[in-house]
Amino acid sequence: MGGQLSRRLVPDPLWDLVAPLIPEFSPRRQGGGTVPLDGRKTFTAVVYVLTCDCAWQRLPPSFGVSPATAHRRFAAWTRSGLWPRLLRAVRENRGLGGDREWAAAIVEAALDRGRRSPAA
Repeated sequence: MGGQLSRRLVPDPLWDLVAPLIPEFSPRRQGGGTVPLDGRKTFTAVVYVLTCDCAWQRLPPSFGVSPATAHRRFAAWTRSGLWPRLLRAVRENRGLGGDREWAAAIVEAALDRGRRSPAA
């Protein structure tokens, strides 16, 4: 995934706000699976799907995250309450500057997708 697009989708100040809110990766109880992907890379892939309002299967391979992984993380983050916590953090944080509206749009898209998705 090109660094320039990645930084536009998730600018550094937004990532600094999001990173501590994302729940830690939990390995599957039955074992197996792969090493967890970089959190920012996965969050960026989820942001792409949310803001394009496309199907998870339409996630371009250039993100380096499979559509299934992106969807599973989105569902786990939705269950964990990430999006309402992020919305509170966006409202309270003045350091986002011009990225504040973008961050709010991401959260709104996530909340909307979470309401529409039975798996989330």
